[in-house]
Amino acid sequence: MKNNLKVYRAMQDLTQEELAKELEVTRQTIIAIEKEKYDPSLILAFKIAKFFKVQIEDVFVYLGD
Repeated sequence: MKNNLKVYRAMQDLTQEELAKELEVTRQTIIAIEKEKYDPSLILAFKIAKFFKVQIEDVFVYLGD
């Protein structure tokens, strides 16, 4: 799944570590999501969207199979 997490993180001038702490996940999780090697759980996706005050669709783009 494509995502704009790195863009939103950069707009807030946050490091991967800072965002990880805010979301209560590891820095490795943030890295994996940004590199599109890991799709977050629905709960984490909602948490990310809520943190940035945007819709899930603004952060994550589902391209289909």
